[in-house]
Amino acid sequence: MVKQATIVAPLKGVTNSEFIRIAPLHHPKTKVELKDLGQDADDAELIATPLPTAPPPPHLVYNHGPLIPQVKVYTIFWGKNWKSAPAFVKLEQNINKFFKDIVVSSLIDQLAEYNTPAFTIKHGSLSGSKVITANAPGSIITDAVIQQQLKAWIAANTVPAWDKNTLYFIYLDKGVTVHMGGGASCTAFCGYHNHISKKDYYAVMPFPGCAGCLGGLSVLNAITGTSSHELCEAITDPVPGTGWYDSVHGEIGDICAWAFKSVAGHNVQKEWSNSMNACV
Repeated sequence: MVKQATIVAPLKGVTNSEFIRIAPLHHPKTKVELKDLGQDADDAELIATPLPTAPPPPHLVYNHGPLIPQVKVYTIFWGKNWKSAPAFVKLEQNINKFFKDIVVSSLIDQLAEYNTPAFTIKHGSLSGSKVITANAPGSIITDAVIQQQLKAWIAANTVPAWDKNTLYFIYLDKGVTVHMGGGASCTAFCGYHNHISKKDYYAVMPFPGCAGCLGGLSVLNAITGTSSHELCEAITDPVPGTGWYDSVHGEIGDICAWAFKSVAGHNVQKEWSNSMNACV
């Protein structure tokens, strides 16, 4: 997620040092009919009520931090279902195909407008994938524990060592709730990206086991939509708030949350374009 050069308003329960970097839940719009409105409100009071101040239009500002110039996605499927349940094994294969296709697609090409003198965004690769069942989380896991486990995997060579292009995508089992920044998956967010000490970039993808994270989509389309959201945000703002960021509207994906298109046969989220002044 990306926001402007200034510090962004934190999420409820998130400390000021943290920046918005979640994929939000889907909230369908409700339709209100005139006949449903109450008739006992005082007209003079209603007319006198000032209009709310509109927020400024979105515009991403570069804050001189790192970008991921040639992303190397490494997928980690953590949990027993990814190893033994046929439907999950197939889902894992489809997610890996999604990354193989998307990191060399027009979705990455459109990020070129966010190149800087030090970082040129190019096509990437799916560098590898691993199913891990050891220490699989139960019903709840925190972001702090995920960070500890990722560091342990790297130290033990269970997953490749990090470099400036590495982005670990961690997919969790069905029924696992992630607690991060005072919120929880499926009640406050559908996925997020983060870092460990300004390196070890990673994204966490809880299973979309709720209406707010499915948004009327199939499981695969919901996962690829959220994954593309976090992929583009991590590329343009891997240390949230230090790359391309808007202090009111968030990261490149936040501005366009739940607006989708098809790229290379996959459902992906549209991303904000400063040059087009639109979600594209």
